[in-house]
Formats: sequence, C-alpha cells, structure tokens
Amino acid sequence: MAKPSKSSSASAIEVDMVSDFVCPWCWLGYRQFQVAQKQFKSSVNIAFRPYMLDPTVPDAGADYKTYMKAKFGDGPSDKFKTMRDHLETAGPDFGIAFDFNAITRRPNTLSAHRLMRWAQGQDLGAACAENLFRAYLEDGLDIGDIAVLCAIAEEIGMDGDIVADLLASDNDKIDVQNEIMFFRGLGISGVPTFIYNGQFALQGAQDAPSHLKAMAEARALPAET
Repeated sequence: MAKPSKSSSASAIEVDMVSDFVCPWCWLGYRQFQVAQKQFKSSVNIAFRPYMLDPTVPDAGADYKTYMKAKFGDGPSDKFKTMRDHLETAGPDFGIAFDFNAITRRPNTLSAHRLMRWAQGQDLGAACAENLFRAYLEDGLDIGDIAVLCAIAEEIGMDGDIVADLLASDNDKIDVQNEIMFFRGLGISGVPTFIYNGQFALQGAQDAPSHLKAMAEARALPAET
C-alpha cells in the first residue's frame, strides 16, 4: 500500500494526486496543477494515487444514462447543469474539450487504476493519466474495457499483450483496493486531493496560484523523518 510521498531531496517537492479517471474535476485540476508545476522554481514531482468515486459500479460497468438517472433522477438538476456548463467553459483554456454527450458507459475504474499502477512503475504515469482522462472525458470510451485499456497502454509505450494478460487476472486488485482504503482512512472523501510532501493537502480543482502557494509552503516546511 502506498503512503503519501515524502520529499526525496531538499529541492524536490513530492505531490500525491488522489483522483479517479471518470472525474472531470480531476483532469481540470491536474491541468491547473501542471501550470503551477511549470512556473515553480524548484522541482515538483507528482504521483497518481487511486480513488473510486463509486466502487459499487459493476465490474462490467453500467449504461451511462441509466446510471445517471438513478443518481440524479429523471432530469439533471440545476446544480449538475451548472457544474457541466462550468467544466465545458473552463476546459478549453486548459486544452480540454469535455464531451459528456459522447459518454455511453459508466465504467468501474479499478482496472484503470491497475493500469496506472503499472505505468508508473515504468515512469509513464503522466502519459497514462492524460490518456485515461481523454479517453473517457473527450472520446467517451469505456475505460473499464480491457481492449480500451490495452490500446491506451500501447499508445504510451507499454506492452499491450502483457497488460492484457495482467488485466485478465486479479493481479494487483487487492493492492489497489487497499491503497484506496488507505486514502479514505486519511479522511479523503472527494477528489482531486493533492497531498504535498505527505504533510498537508489541497483539495479540489484549485487554480495555479493556489498550487504555487502550496508549493512554496511545502518547500519551506522541514521534511518529515
């Protein structure tokens, strides 16, 4: 089970981003973090940590319209419509073209998080995150489907055949689930959550100035031992 990262050197800041790949705020929040990451004077590393917004979704996923109807009722609430409008307006400024109308399946994201775990082991975490977010939130693909995940793996330079064999097994399922429970045990109930040097958290899709402030604070704090 992975615990929040701690700084590996005096100059590097380690950030754990707890997120789910079906969460549009997570992608927007990641892009905002990247703006600050590029502007900050010191090195800032990020690790992607798993969270499932709804672990009750069946392994095979669910029809998106049926799922959303059960969650929100016969029609989208004003709050949901406002959220969607905000995301569609804010997205282009960060290179994101959200297309919620393209989504037909609500996937179970456990396997997507397993793929991320393996990708990070090959230093491909950032590419994997981008492709998972884009596949679901722009292209409307089912990121719980093995074929889709294998295609993403190959796009970022992983061996698709090996990934297919791993996904067809139970490899790392328990480890990922335990990691999710670890972060829930820390009190995380919403994503994205950015944990700086294992010492404090910034929650939600915060803007770049908020992350720059957090980075400065993380750099000023003594590292935990």
